[in-house]
Amino acid sequence: MREQPEQQAPPVQRLRIRYAKRGRLRFTSHRDFSRAFERAVFRARIPMAYSSGFNPHPRISYAGAAPTGSASEAEYLEIGLAEIVDPAGVHADLDEALPDGLDVLEVVESPGGSLADRLEASRWSVALEVDPRTAATAVAAFLAEESVLVERMTKKGLREFDCRGAVVSLESGPGERGSVLDLVLRHGVPSVRPDDVLTGLSRVAGLDAGEAPLLTRRQQGPLDAANGSVGDPLVIRP
Repeated sequence: MREQPEQQAPPVQRLRIRYAKRGRLRFTSHRDFSRAFERAVFRARIPMAYSSGFNPHPRISYAGAAPTGSASEAEYLEIGLAEIVDPAGVHADLDEALPDGLDVLEVVESPGGSLADRLEASRWSVALEVDPRTAATAVAAFLAEESVLVERMTKKGLREFDCRGAVVSLESGPGERGSVLDLVLRHGVPSVRPDDVLTGLSRVAGLDAGEAPLLTRRQQGPLDAANGSVGDPLVIRP
């Protein structure tokens, strides 16, 4: 009879972490980042709590990871610890252990509850090599539609879905590369990504986004339905 594994103690503290993916590190996949983060935790000697079972792993919960190739200033995860620590010290130690371009921005104690449930929407900037007037015309045509169907290859095969329904707001303006779109997307199933909206703009108005539009997530958090703004998920208001 196989010997039962030792049961691990539950975490005594949980920390929520906001980090950024910048520069060339935006091409890091979620799997690559998780490996890099676990190595950083080990090098920084963070007193992690571990799961029980035959293959214990550090208690790390990832939430709302940006698509590979997208830059982000608003990625989040939560860690469970075996000791009470100073969040500021963890911030400094992890930032030093991670490579440049994967940057820890904020570390706070978790108030409890689900971090993933607080990530209701994202605000993106999309830099395009497109004339601002052309971009503005395409945005107006897209917003005038009630539904815009697009296709994307998923793990379950090619899937068609409406990308218009997830768009809370979409504005265009001049940018360094030509135009920049300010896009707020509501999270849902299926998840609509900025590149899906670009596909929708092409389908509705023939907009050519070019070979390498720069997608940057600026914010991710609770959605204010009244004004369409995205809040800070690390701030819990009474």
